[in-house]
Amino acid sequence: MQNKNERRREQILRISGVNPLKCMRCGKCSATCPSYDEMEYHPHEFVYMVETGDLEPLIHSTSIYQCLSCMACVERCPRGVEPGKLIEALRLTVIREKDANHMTADTIPAVIDDETPQQAIVSALRKYTK
Repeated sequence: MQNKNERRREQILRISGVNPLKCMRCGKCSATCPSYDEMEYHPHEFVYMVETGDLEPLIHSTSIYQCLSCMACVERCPRGVEPGKLIEALRLTVIREKDANHMTADTIPAVIDDETPQQAIVSALRKYTK
């Protein structure tokens, strides 16, 4: 029987499609991160913590929200580990666990205006209704 942390880890790996075992901890992803100075944990540390299953500190850290999702870390990684995708998957997991992921068609008009692209609306609806 898996504990909650192991299920979280598997969910994050499934959502992201990333293999953290490929990471050689060179730190190039962190070196290129524009949010480096604002983060408690840096991209290479995210990868290692997901790899080892040490998720509690990440879940309670504001670092997952400091990430700009610019994917500079993804471009810089020589092994194709994609730390940015892990961070996005972790964010989504946290949102889902807090039950803050439900968006209905009725709530959409309140959060958009005429300038909002339809693709963003559909993407948000798909992301937050699963």
